[in-house]
Amino acid sequence: MRPSGSAPEPERGAWVPLLAVCAGYFMVILDVTVINVAVPVIGRDLSASLTGIQWITDGYTLVLAGFLLTGGALGDRLGNRRVFCAGVAVFTMASAACALAPNAPFLVAARLVEGLGAALIVPGSLALLQQAYPERAVRARAFGLWGAMAGIAASAGPLLGGLLVSTVGWRWVFLVNLPVGVACLMLTLRHVERSPRRAGRALDWPAQCAVVAAVTLLVAALNEAGRRGWSDPAVLAGVGLAVLAAGVFVLRERLARSPVLPPALLRSRAMSGGAAIGLLFNFGFYGMVFTASLQFQHQRGFSALGTGLALFPAVAMTMFASVLSGRLSRRTGDRPLVISGMLLAGLGLAGWAAAGAAPDYALLVAPMMAAGFGTSFALTGSTATVMGAAPPAYSGAASALFNTTRQIGSAIGVALGGSLLATAGDYDTGLRISMAIGALAYLAAAGLAWRCVPAKAEAA
Repeated sequence: MRPSGSAPEPERGAWVPLLAVCAGYFMVILDVTVINVAVPVIGRDLSASLTGIQWITDGYTLVLAGFLLTGGALGDRLGNRRVFCAGVAVFTMASAACALAPNAPFLVAARLVEGLGAALIVPGSLALLQQAYPERAVRARAFGLWGAMAGIAASAGPLLGGLLVSTVGWRWVFLVNLPVGVACLMLTLRHVERSPRRAGRALDWPAQCAVVAAVTLLVAALNEAGRRGWSDPAVLAGVGLAVLAAGVFVLRERLARSPVLPPALLRSRAMSGGAAIGLLFNFGFYGMVFTASLQFQHQRGFSALGTGLALFPAVAMTMFASVLSGRLSRRTGDRPLVISGMLLAGLGLAGWAAAGAAPDYALLVAPMMAAGFGTSFALTGSTATVMGAAPPAYSGAASALFNTTRQIGSAIGVALGGSLLATAGDYDTGLRISMAIGALAYLAAAGLAWRCVPAKAEAA
């Protein structure tokens, strides 16, 4: 017999919706990292300019970040399953176009379409999990596995990319998405229930255009800041225009009859605080991965594949941490898990910063494991906090908000890390400063979690 008060175990086959949703999310995150190893070879093969190479890498991320809120709003209006499946179909076809690209401009255009498909997939993924697993404890485990997909895909990207490029060629970096996309689409259509449509909710296109402009300009400016420096006129202009577009969005939202997210919902501590926590831990984790990748390759002489293996301890713990936090949340609530995860990750980056110049690689394994474990351990609780604060009618938009802030956090972490490596005088100093700032971001996230993440009694 099951102990009294314990959560019911899902029936056999009940995890198929999770498998379908996570397959789509896995493709999205994989394509953020897998391209980094392949792009030098792609550039040589297609005779791409430096600008073309940058757009092959960054164009996907820009469109993904910019259109997430639009994807969430479309899912809430048209049905999250319908928009999710449309995103998978667009992403899969765009991946095929990337694989068949005859030249660099064609590949850049296909990558932009791929990013649009990804922006339709990500908000619907969390909303569909919220729909498929209404029982809180089971949903927490599902969110944990969803979060683990990010770490697994991020870690598999460099390894898979290096393996494919060195064996069958760079076009297979995109072709591997085809069977995954087809399987994801079939599983979703067969095993995920239809989502309710709210056709009466109008899409506020001026607000959507404003938020697309704000996020795209900000991420583009941050990407350029890592290369040009923070005082470059183009970077300052991009940030200024992003702030202006954000102001237009806020003003429009206050006047709109059907806002993307109601102002009262945005004023919720759980919603806004959970989104800010996502920004901070993505800032710390992806800033660490980026700066460490450059340091391993440029200072230690590791190959691209060797760098992926060297970073593996940082992401090897993500699956275990996500599953563990999903199981523990029903006993402890989300707040202790988010706080302890952020403190552990902060301790890991602080330990790296304190390890001295050019420490032995063995001394870096524990800090990387702590950062990877802590980030993934906190992701489940912060995801549940944001999604739990939103009514079902706004689940897609809430998911989009959370993932948009995380994308912005990643962009800031990479941009700041790149700037520090370029201006600190040497890679070791820049990396240690970057790790120290990342540790402070984790500590700030822990403080936010104390105030914003509901305790177990509140959540119940």
